[in-house]
Amino acid sequence: MFTTPEDLEAAARERLSVMAYDYYAGGADDEVTLRENRAAFDRIRLRYRVLRGVGPRDTRTTLLGHALAMPLVVAPTAFHRMAHPDGELATVRAAGEAGTLMILSTLSTSSIEEVMAVASGPVFFQLYMYADRDVTVELVRRAEAAGCSALVVTVDAPAWGRRPRDTRNNFTLPAGLQVKNLAAARADRFPPGVGSGLSAYVHAMFKLDLGWDDIAWLCSITSLPVLIKGVVHPDDAALAVEHGVAGIVVSNHGGRQLDGAPATIEALPAIADAVDGRLPIMLDGGVRRGVDVVRALALGATVVAVGRPILWGLTVAGEAGVARVLATLRAELDTTMALCGAASIAEIGQLDLLMT
Repeated sequence: MFTTPEDLEAAARERLSVMAYDYYAGGADDEVTLRENRAAFDRIRLRYRVLRGVGPRDTRTTLLGHALAMPLVVAPTAFHRMAHPDGELATVRAAGEAGTLMILSTLSTSSIEEVMAVASGPVFFQLYMYADRDVTVELVRRAEAAGCSALVVTVDAPAWGRRPRDTRNNFTLPAGLQVKNLAAARADRFPPGVGSGLSAYVHAMFKLDLGWDDIAWLCSITSLPVLIKGVVHPDDAALAVEHGVAGIVVSNHGGRQLDGAPATIEALPAIADAVDGRLPIMLDGGVRRGVDVVRALALGATVVAVGRPILWGLTVAGEAGVARVLATLRAELDTTMALCGAASIAEIGQLDLLMT
């Protein structure tokens, strides 16, 4: 089906409309941070060990009590039915079969209930908080009732990043698709007009002035663990610990918000120092190979999340394409561990890195 991540993306691009491809692939402004998310991984060298008697490797780990076959999960990405008619249903089935979890986007084109009906593994729900608190409460209650295991609150969107590709393409959802989770609230369509319909939707609907008091309120209304997604500064990581959240996602929104933000893998070490093992840390942004998973874990991540490659696999071959992406990443992780002299996920943390 494909031999490299670049091959897979090229195959997906051939199948997608220009609007859909640019939405998935694009970033903010000049896309500097988008490119740096990937380039920063390439500057990290693994100073491997030899003669360590490494036999079969154990890639298993846990996250908030959930046993995972590997320290890699499916990142929250929107609008999967633009990629394939089965959309998020195909993605969650493949994640479950791979022994890992999916983080379902608020902006999914399948409902929470539809996704959970076919899920065989844990699902976290990525939450955008709406200006209308009743809408947020409804989403939380539905996630709880459907069986989601945690909430992942995106906190890096006090404004929507300027995304020239979406503006140029007048991005909107194709006919027949909707923000399925918001249908009952009549917030499932984008405002008509010129430019990015999603940007107009966000500025009309989302709570843009989020503060720590909002996180405290959310924690007070749910029994689910609450993680915050969008942290790149160690001071914010320390505040997260103080405010009792269950975990941190080191993320710059895939390079789609502040252009000029640090690459997530660059931000990770200082955040890991600030957290000091008190919370699990997830990282997304630029993960393309199993060696990237090792790099991130060696720098302090608990797990990593992969986004765009999942969408490319979904586009090319639906559930089988997502399964292939996850299987390939796990195989690459296993090989990298063998070549580095690490028999388990715990031993990855002992690896020596060179930063160039």
